[in-house]
Amino acid sequence: MKMDLNGEQPMKPQQFAEHKLLITILNNTFPPGTALPNERDLSEQLGVTRPTLRETLQRLAREKWITIQQGKSTIVNDYWEEGGLGMLGTMAKYAEFLPEEFVPNLLDFRIHLLPPCAKIAVENVPEKFLEHLRHAKELGDDPEAFTKFDWTLQLLMLRNSNNMIYPLIQNDFSEIYQRLGNVYFRIDKARKSSGKYFRKFEKDIQKGGKQVETIVRDVMQESRAIWMELKAGMNMPDKDA
Repeated sequence: MKMDLNGEQPMKPQQFAEHKLLITILNNTFPPGTALPNERDLSEQLGVTRPTLRETLQRLAREKWITIQQGKSTIVNDYWEEGGLGMLGTMAKYAEFLPEEFVPNLLDFRIHLLPPCAKIAVENVPEKFLEHLRHAKELGDDPEAFTKFDWTLQLLMLRNSNNMIYPLIQNDFSEIYQRLGNVYFRIDKARKSSGKYFRKFEKDIQKGGKQVETIVRDVMQESRAIWMELKAGMNMPDKDA
């Protein structure tokens, strides 16, 4: 199989090789289960040295994109089945190649993870949430400001939830959330929904935080619905996120 390598090389050789290899994996030039070309052919196709290629392949193998077999062909893994959370940060850079259900699935995951974490976190450090939420009125209509504010609020929930693994999971979503958030919060309906949520959240904490889990779950579900409306209304594929 040959790869389309048109275009310039604006990156360091290893970054360039990784970029091109990941594109050919994600666009199914090399689908799961297929073998990559041998080292000599692949290095020539990519225009990098064999040591650079080996270093690139080792990194992709650590993330579980491929399996390197001594004396045998390197095989592309079924990364949706065999991959780990470490892939998420890499996938965020290649959103145009991800399946349409990726973002809805990501939002579903958030619905399950964040509400119970928010409840525990507010019980632990209500003052941190109140300090953060009191700045919500300063956001105006700036999509980037909303994205940063909402992301920080989510991190507060996870970092104070008594589970050291949850923040590590969330950190892998950072890049893709920034991209999605900057699209989502361009929509007036999305900003109004979140503004209402921030106010309701703050008031509930001031009253003892009895409804935190419900409030967070409700807005997570609403934001998923708004995102689906946004996609349908604009006929917008995930690659624009």
